[in-house]
Amino acid sequence: MAKVLLYIFVIPFVIWTLEALRLDILFKKNRVLQIKLLYVFLGFAISYLVVNCLYDFSYYFRSLV
Repeated sequence: MAKVLLYIFVIPFVIWTLEALRLDILFKKNRVLQIKLLYVFLGFAISYLVVNCLYDFSYYFRSLV
């Protein structure tokens, strides 16, 4: 359950930060759907990495106590 809450919290921040990269410059004109899908896929991939990292850190620190 904790991972689901982390995903809900992290995904909007990751997608928000991805918009700063201006990846639309790399695409041809009128490829809006492809750009949006790339943002979504990159958002999920980076969110997966961030959530697992945070979850592993919390598991590690709980095992120390």
